[in-house]
Amino acid sequence: MVPRPPLPPFTRETAIQKVRLAEDGWNSRDPEKVSLAYTLDSRWRNRAEFANGRQEIVALLTRKWTRELDYRLIKEIWAFLDNRIAVRFAYEYHDNSGNWFRAYGNENWEFDSEGLMHTRHASINELPIIEDQRKFHWPLGRRPDEHPGLTDLAL
Repeated sequence: MVPRPPLPPFTRETAIQKVRLAEDGWNSRDPEKVSLAYTLDSRWRNRAEFANGRQEIVALLTRKWTRELDYRLIKEIWAFLDNRIAVRFAYEYHDNSGNWFRAYGNENWEFDSEGLMHTRHASINELPIIEDQRKFHWPLGRRPDEHPGLTDLAL
């Protein structure tokens, strides 16, 4: 396994870096790339769906990004300790009928000594929005550094 710095135990600075790296990966919408941040036997709870191991993670993310079009995500650190990080997040997407949604949630992460996530628990709620209510307007891919975060957007 290739280490994925920053490594635990996390400082505030390295925890913030880890959160941004995760956000960047998810905004790529590349399931294979995203899966490399997780241990081979990683365990997930994502809404009411459970995934065990990278193959199931890739399958879950493939299904997700097939349904959630023009997906844009912002993550923000909530808390950290040693090898654990808690984040809050919001993302926007539309379905294949053009209906827009904003999803809000919290994640709890636990990492191994190599910086790979082996446990992820995500609680997510979503809200239908109209296109005029969208707040995430950067080109698909990595959120630009100058784009406001969740706190700045009052989310």
